[in-house]
Amino acid sequence: MNETTLNDSAKKSEAVLSIIIVTWNGKRYAIECLESLRELGSELAVEVIVVDNGSTDGTPDAIRAQFPNVTLIENHSNLGFAKANNIGIASSSGRYLCLINSDVVVPEGCLERMVEYMKAHPEIGVLGPRMLSPDGGTGASVMKLPTVWNTLCCALGLHLIFPRSSLFGGFSMDSYAYDVVDNVEMLTGWFWMVPRDALEIVGGLDERFFMYGEDIDWCHRFRAAGWQVVFYPDAYALHYGAASSDKAPTRFYVEMRRANLQYFRKYHGRLGVLGYRFAIWVHEIARVIGYSVLYCFKRRRRPEAAFKIRRGIACMRWLSGDGALLTTPAKAGDPAIRGSA
Repeated sequence: MNETTLNDSAKKSEAVLSIIIVTWNGKRYAIECLESLRELGSELAVEVIVVDNGSTDGTPDAIRAQFPNVTLIENHSNLGFAKANNIGIASSSGRYLCLINSDVVVPEGCLERMVEYMKAHPEIGVLGPRMLSPDGGTGASVMKLPTVWNTLCCALGLHLIFPRSSLFGGFSMDSYAYDVVDNVEMLTGWFWMVPRDALEIVGGLDERFFMYGEDIDWCHRFRAAGWQVVFYPDAYALHYGAASSDKAPTRFYVEMRRANLQYFRKYHGRLGVLGYRFAIWVHEIARVIGYSVLYCFKRRRRPEAAFKIRRGIACMRWLSGDGALLTTPAKAGDPAIRGSA
């Protein structure tokens, strides 16, 4: 790993906020993200740390040329989203740390409001802003921690029939209003702010989660240690990744399933793993049947249906132990990959 420190103007000991961004072959997004952070520092002592996971599209060179006040850490290969963030955390000094996806644009005042809110509420371990989608809507960033029951509710479509039910609403919280400050179970890993004192107790991201699942695990651990996980709508940022959620490549859809299975192994034991696998079988069988019917009777929706059928079959092949499915290793940091499917 080759580390190049480019900011000598602010001493690390004075940093209030450390911003950590992981990049991998997303130069356009990374540049736009860093541009949005360029004006920070007038009210906050800020350090920006970029950890590049072996990009081959010129991302590191562009960052060196355009952002001399950024600390750039270059990994020679893709070490995964969790490990890359941990490398950035280890090089940081701020009282608060902000982990931001490289496909996020941060508007003026967002980080300042978040820092002030965390200062006023020391019980918070993870704070997340409202996600703005490119289409102007609000993206999904709040979920429940997965259980066998809420996964099965989603598999059976009960979350669509009873979207506001605490019993049948599933884990995705599709009817969540995103309009009030709320102590929640989980915030997706597109944009987090955490205080260093909480981080030192809870620890960094679990590097066994190469991509996906690290957000579920981290929120679980913060809550288990007695810290609050809080959604804060008074701060907001644009996330491009949400735009790709319905078009995520099949292998990354399966990677999300794999990460969730890893979470169940870690916290729910053998019975939990069996229950999760059963719920996913139910989900994929039901979707393959449903989209097969749609393919036969709705000509205009055939491309979508065909994709969902292929995706469901691929997931069932993985559940059956066919390791040949994932012919390309999963990568972290690509906006399309970090989006949810």
